[in-house]
Amino acid sequence: MQESITSGASLDRLKRITRHFDQNYIQPGKIPGAVTLVARHGKVLWCEAQGLRDVERNLPMERDTVFRIYSMTKPITSIAMMQLYEQGKFLLNDPVHKYIPSWRSLQVYKGGRYPDFETEPATTTMTIRDLMTHTSGLTYGFTERTEVDAAYRQLKLDGSSILTLDKLVDRLAELPLEFSPGTAWNYSVSTDVLGYLVELLSCKPLDAYFREHIFEPLGMTDTGFQVRPDQQERFAACYLYQPGDTMKLQDDPERSRYLKQPKFLSGGGGLVSTIDDYFRFAQALCQGGEYQGQRIIGRKTLEFMRLNHLPGGKDLPGLSIGGFSETPYAGSGFGLGFSVKTDVASSATIGSEGEFGWGGLASTSFFVDPVEDMVVIFMTQLMPSSSYPIRQDLRALVYGALN
Repeated sequence: MQESITSGASLDRLKRITRHFDQNYIQPGKIPGAVTLVARHGKVLWCEAQGLRDVERNLPMERDTVFRIYSMTKPITSIAMMQLYEQGKFLLNDPVHKYIPSWRSLQVYKGGRYPDFETEPATTTMTIRDLMTHTSGLTYGFTERTEVDAAYRQLKLDGSSILTLDKLVDRLAELPLEFSPGTAWNYSVSTDVLGYLVELLSCKPLDAYFREHIFEPLGMTDTGFQVRPDQQERFAACYLYQPGDTMKLQDDPERSRYLKQPKFLSGGGGLVSTIDDYFRFAQALCQGGEYQGQRIIGRKTLEFMRLNHLPGGKDLPGLSIGGFSETPYAGSGFGLGFSVKTDVASSATIGSEGEFGWGGLASTSFFVDPVEDMVVIFMTQLMPSSSYPIRQDLRALVYGALN
């Protein structure tokens, strides 16, 4: 009883999370398993592992299971970039071509197919803010919406065994944008370009920068671009949604590319992590940039990042041209590295104004609610993240437990 009073949440009601996911997702074979964490006022109230991390080998999901977090890498890269901002390394309105000269005369798609595109000059100049808010005009190959993203797929710009950050930047200079920067929102490789800029501005490889300035200060010992040999037995299998609400193995943990150090250090989606490691990062964001005496970003910088930075104060429905996002469009804007809830009623999902977070392609997600002083993290391994309304379900269950 005292625990419920001090935490401001009902532990009995939080137990609904386990029952719900077991009955509606795990037992029917929709997802392999999950780990869910709820923290309030800096304390973990609920952390439960259920189901399997590897269905084929009948291995249980555990609290220290290692997950592919995909686009939950993006907030980490954005924090790294803003650490450099705090050091005076760049300004948000700096043109990107100041740091990548080959991007000085970017073109916008008008017609045709790769490599015979018809283009016209961009009417605006791409800034670093455009990269941080996905208003750059770049795209992703996997969206399969336009001739431009078809070129991304042909050139394997979403990631391949031969891609590097240098090659990505060089090839993007040769391709047209989807639109003039700052005129629309489209989920994209923008954060991978930010990873390149982190390397350029810090004179360090991205993995080394993350390790020295974020992971080691926060004690994130299980997060990186590679699954180390000592982590392999904890590494989860990843599954792909199949019609009929079933799944098939997508990435075997014993043969995964994550077992080797990648050439392409993807700031947009390359990291693996555990729920407790990511909690340390998310809790630092919840506490104004500091966790257990280690500050990774200034309080005012983080407040600035959490504002809606979309042009004209618009929300995602008013600016998005693509069909993919790791958050529902309605009621959300976009800050410097994550979505920001701007209108709770319009979102049709329970929450608080100013709440921020993001998710990953394999259905992982997190959000921070500063109003409730709460962090919620969900880890599973099913692609794509749009397969089921898991994130909306989780919100109802978590907020329903608050006193």
